[in-house]
Amino acid sequence: MAKSPETEHPVQAFGYAASDTSGTLAPFKFSRRATGDYDVRFKVLYCGVCHSDLHMVKNEWGMTTYPIVPGHEIVGKVTEVGSRVEKFKVGDIVGVGCLVGSCRSCEICNDNYENNCAKQVQTYSFTNIDGTITYGGYADSMVADQHFVLRWPENLPLDSGAPLLCAGITTYSPLRYHGLDKPGTKVGIVGLGGLGHVAVKMAKAFGAHVTVISTSASKKQEALGKLGADEFLVSSDTDQMQAAVGTLHGIIDTVSAAHPVVPLLELLKLNGKLVMVGAPEKPLELPVFPLLMGRKVLAGSNIGGLKETQEMLDFATQHNITADVEVIPVDYVNTAMERLVKSDVRYRFVIDVANTLKTE
Repeated sequence: MAKSPETEHPVQAFGYAASDTSGTLAPFKFSRRATGDYDVRFKVLYCGVCHSDLHMVKNEWGMTTYPIVPGHEIVGKVTEVGSRVEKFKVGDIVGVGCLVGSCRSCEICNDNYENNCAKQVQTYSFTNIDGTITYGGYADSMVADQHFVLRWPENLPLDSGAPLLCAGITTYSPLRYHGLDKPGTKVGIVGLGGLGHVAVKMAKAFGAHVTVISTSASKKQEALGKLGADEFLVSSDTDQMQAAVGTLHGIIDTVSAAHPVVPLLELLKLNGKLVMVGAPEKPLELPVFPLLMGRKVLAGSNIGGLKETQEMLDFATQHNITADVEVIPVDYVNTAMERLVKSDVRYRFVIDVANTLKTE
């Protein structure tokens, strides 16, 4: 479908934005760019609320541009495509995750790791190639280059599937890259929140023996029963942690608050890997000797490229993996953010944008 005359100019959009470091979100009118030749425009149906959204609306990472419309777990229905779009058509269900642009020409992009491109454009509060600031999915519509739009699998739920666009790929990618996707591999998951509960599901689908490591003993029953983890460690229990020393091939650390990493390194086997996917505001303390002894690796991982993200969505559909969500109206989002600070959600908020966002 070629561009219509009305989209030759920027299109008005409506959403929720924060205008200062208080992080309070309020109704906001703004413009989306015209639908370009390679663009896909879609009506937003659902958008997940990520912990990153909370950090960004408050500028806790020092990189926010206000006003900010958050949201990078976006699922919608295509309403228009550019004249040179081949991958999608009007009526398709699609997703957009954390990226909407990259240089598309460097070695990293050519290897399908657009998420590590030096010129990447993130879905919100980033400078786009045309100099404008990107706005995310707490809004009625979205437009993106077809390369950064994902095909939504037919049997994947829209609401509980939306968080996979961040939490899913954030945990799937390091499990794959670090060889923790083999049956029988002993994998630890630190934290049982929005990222952690999805990490447990991904690791179990790969056939791993999964140990949840948490500060909260109250989460044991849910970890072992509902989520299917094999073991549970309370990280503050010295006896439990000591008994588990040297038992894990790898650990995915999903915690976004400052916490000690040495006790986690001690849980690793020879050549074990501790992979950080949470992003604490403050630097972690890291003595070197725990790495030297046992040839252990401390690594980081940041979402994944578009090819791998599509692979993850298909894998999740095959294995019936979704996030555990609480669906909320858009005008509840400030309360949701307050609850997110307190970890008062099991385990991810998802905004029902299409049914609750009033554009007037």
